[in-house]
Amino acid sequence: MAYFDAPCPLLPDLIDRQSRWLGEKPALICDGLRWSWQEFGARLRGFAAALAQSGIEPGDRVVVIMDNGAPMLEALFGTLRAAACVVPLNVSVAPAALAAMVEDCGARAVIVSGKYRAALDPSHHPGVKLWVSAELGSSDGPWLDFDAWRHRPPSAELTRYIEQLVIAPDSACNIIYSSGTTGIPKGIVHDHQRRMDWARSMALALRYDSRAVTLCPIGLYSNISWVSMLSTFVVGGTLVVERHFDPAKTLATIARERVTHGSLVPIIVQRLLESADFSHTDLSSLNALMCCGSPLPLPLKRRALSDFGCAFIELYGLTEGVITTLEPEEAAGREMSVGKPLPGTEILLLDDEDRPVVRGASGEIVSRGHITMTGYFNRPDANAESSWRDSAGRLWLRTGDIGRLDDEGYLYIVDRKKDMILSGGQNVYPADIEAVAVNHPLVAEIAVIGLKSQRWGETPVAIVVPRSTPASADAAAEELREWINARVGKQQRVAGVALTNALPRNPNGKILKRELRKTYAHLEASVA
Repeated sequence: MAYFDAPCPLLPDLIDRQSRWLGEKPALICDGLRWSWQEFGARLRGFAAALAQSGIEPGDRVVVIMDNGAPMLEALFGTLRAAACVVPLNVSVAPAALAAMVEDCGARAVIVSGKYRAALDPSHHPGVKLWVSAELGSSDGPWLDFDAWRHRPPSAELTRYIEQLVIAPDSACNIIYSSGTTGIPKGIVHDHQRRMDWARSMALALRYDSRAVTLCPIGLYSNISWVSMLSTFVVGGTLVVERHFDPAKTLATIARERVTHGSLVPIIVQRLLESADFSHTDLSSLNALMCCGSPLPLPLKRRALSDFGCAFIELYGLTEGVITTLEPEEAAGREMSVGKPLPGTEILLLDDEDRPVVRGASGEIVSRGHITMTGYFNRPDANAESSWRDSAGRLWLRTGDIGRLDDEGYLYIVDRKKDMILSGGQNVYPADIEAVAVNHPLVAEIAVIGLKSQRWGETPVAIVVPRSTPASADAAAEELREWINARVGKQQRVAGVALTNALPRNPNGKILKRELRKTYAHLEASVA
């Protein structure tokens, strides 16, 4: 006799079930607002009905550009309930980048917080059929007011349609974009089955259970926040969303709401530990905190392991899918390790000839497993570049990171093969900043590198060959820094500009950024 007629439910169906059985248990806490699980499920179904009533169909891409809060949670997961694909965009990037991503994903709907409405011109995106803005008050051209649009009563037929909607496991769940200012960044696609597998694996690795009360202080567009959200929803816990991170307020929230879990980045860990309120805040409710996004300096990691009074788990991973974790019980003596891969995930290290290296040697990290992305959206070139096939024909994901494995199989990150900068837990790509800076009349050549920063982990610095010798090098460098920062996203602002006569290159003309990082390491103290 078969008692189960389907595999484990996908996320939208799981949330529906949780909302029926968890009833009045809090699902979301934000700014004094509390949604029960029952209300959360009803709101998601209502949002899904509003999308369907506006002509949004399963598989359509719905862009969400919003500040943290209940409306964003409703938009993210209401979109999934409608079997559409949600595309949350980083609110800190420049308007040109937002427009490029809206166009690249073929968006059919755009949902924004009011202050981001001016960043997009609907006339430039004829493929978008639905424009919705919070804080609007009334319709304005193609823009519909979020509250008025959202609360139009659905017909009984539409309500049944949403309740009976079947989501295909291999259909796109979300697209999370890599960083970008100019040009087109890469959209990382996860289907519903892989996202659900990822959520269950993360919940297990990070010690979630039904009592979880999870702090979410990072933008909900970030994959780091998706760790918090999905792990909490899988176990039927409570999500505590903060609109903005503030050390004192965050510590007060932990104590007031009896927070048990959270997903953090190193800069947040540092600012919490350095807060004057840390030593006298009741943190006894904490069960496990996860940190990822950039390497943890050893002194900070040791303090976090000891001072939070809970399991502190460092995670290494990519939105594309590879994940390792270091169990706190195994950290003694190997604090600089990022641990071992999650169950169901496999890693190898390759040399420059794509041959597996011997244990102890360094090589590029490649990974495979059930949580790996479906691929980059409409980017066969990027998919090919990021893939490696072994002798058995199995496909592996290239990370671009260099690592080594010790004798016990613990992974250590040695360097990054790519030049990506990890600043405040966010990926910053030097080429995007360089593409902006070359438009300044002073710039003949430029290379953007990441230097160590006590505050951000890393911070971008521009090394520039000027077209002509300026009267004052210091004044010219400062003027250029301000010019660049006015034209890039907040997280991509350069901390400094250094002028030089030439950039180091290899025989093929490629700029040697590793040499630049060595040459300009002395600037780290001034840009920290």
